Amino acid sequence: MKVDVEKSFVTPLPVFIIATYSPEGIPNAMNAAWVGQVGRDMISISLGNHPSTENIKRNRAFTVSYATKKYTAECDYVGIVSFNKEPEKLKKAGFTVTPSKKVNAPIIDQLPVAIECEVVDIMQEYGETRVTAKIVGMVADDSVLTVGKVDLTKLQPIMYDSSAKTYRLIGDNVGGAWNAGKKFM
Repeated sequence: MKVDVEKSFVTPLPVFIIATYSPEGIPNAMNAAWVGQVGRDMISISLGNHPSTENIKRNRAFTVSYATKKYTAECDYVGIVSFNKEPEKLKKAGFTVTPSKKVNAPIIDQLPVAIECEVVDIMQEYGETRVTAKIVGMVADDSVLTVGKVDLTKLQPIMYDSSAKTYRLIGDNVGGAWNAGKKFM
């Protein structure tokens, strides 16, 4: 029997680390789970009032890295500590950065996959800032590739479980897309 629960939720929510440069050129990053893909080559992010939001508005560029099991604590830290209070939070977390070759934003060296994005649109809606950006590049460490493609088993990305307020590991392959349902044909 189904019963009413206190709050609805949408899951899974991938945990992404959004990296930008401050006006002084200092690398900054934040943890964001309200991210979605729009078509084949665009991404949409819902952001609150953060230094990263202002950096995105100013620079019109950012990178998005997948948070991973190995770096769960570091990725959580950059989400709970504001750049305004700790401008060296990336260093404190043990992260180093390399400038993106395609956009004016840093790539976090320790996180194996980064998506390079150029802002297309910024809208204020529902008390949040929605950023839509074109994906102009992606870099991946060869340790997470299988036959030239990102292998989620090797990457071990984490998701945010908004119901339990916890991070979970994205799990096993359970069936082929556009294939598993063929048994009903």
